[in-house]
Amino acid sequence: MRPRFISLFAVIIFILSACGAGESAATSTPIPTDTPILPPASTSTPTIPLAVLVIPADLDPDTSNLYQKTVYDLAQASGFRFQVLNSLSPETIEPGLQVVIALPPDPGIAALAAAAPQVQFLAINIPGLTAAGNVSVLSGSGQSDVAAFLAGYTAALTTDDYRIGMILPKDNPDAIRALNAFANGMRFYCGICRPVYYSAWAYPQYVEIPAEEDHANYDAYADILILQYKVGTIYLYPDIAIPELSTYIGTTGTSMIGTISPEERPAGWTMTIQPDIIKAIQNAWPDLASGKGGITVQSPLGLSDIDPSLLSPGKQRLVEQTLSDLQNGLINTVPNP
Repeated sequence: MRPRFISLFAVIIFILSACGAGESAATSTPIPTDTPILPPASTSTPTIPLAVLVIPADLDPDTSNLYQKTVYDLAQASGFRFQVLNSLSPETIEPGLQVVIALPPDPGIAALAAAAPQVQFLAINIPGLTAAGNVSVLSGSGQSDVAAFLAGYTAALTTDDYRIGMILPKDNPDAIRALNAFANGMRFYCGICRPVYYSAWAYPQYVEIPAEEDHANYDAYADILILQYKVGTIYLYPDIAIPELSTYIGTTGTSMIGTISPEERPAGWTMTIQPDIIKAIQNAWPDLASGKGGITVQSPLGLSDIDPSLLSPGKQRLVEQTLSDLQNGLINTVPNP
């Protein structure tokens, strides 16, 4: 009887142990859930901003290369891409475009600016445009008195006995102001400008050409300065600086200073005083790149077409310093009363 009881007890213990093991196994089994697995968030690469230079295909190669290098260097320094185009239309504007610098002829700045308000446009000497919204314009120098003053200073610096003169259009108020500035530039350099040799005439001398005068007769006006007054350097006011006149003056051995670069530089051309467009673009770039528009950009004056045989490097440094002082307001083109 006792052995059978012991065996029964052992069986009961075994069964209870097996049930406890089953509960332990059941509680350790992971319970599935319905929590979704999210894919990693997609990240788009930001578009690199683009600067475009629009220039005519027939632009002089040297000038074209200078513009391209200037804008390329500015774009690279600001982390922009750079592209050169001969035309641009609203349909071809890409999303990354931020700056457009355009030279004449007008590529349609008004329509382009309206189609892409996020783009800043700079129009270089394109007539009929005014600064507004996202269009900035490069204005004319508006400094005819500064150019004339510097011409008088340079002519006196480079001409024996200060025998200098000017040819200007008649009855033109701006030309008269330029004549006074020309004379003041001469006096700024030489004071009372007493010639070494006796002269019955005071310098600078000038001649005025009527608006209706035939261009073929311009040479005769130049002869008055050259033959009668023995002028050694002539400043040509831009309205009368036609190629035929400068070519003729060059044949006489007389020097010239002008504000318009001649297509073919004649003999005796000392230098050209004209707006420095490259410097103007460089000055305007920070505003364009930062999204600021509607600006009228004032172009500083600069020197070009310099003949070192007429204006030596040392004298050129004096002229450049004088120009810098003029543009910084340190020299007044009109003497204080």
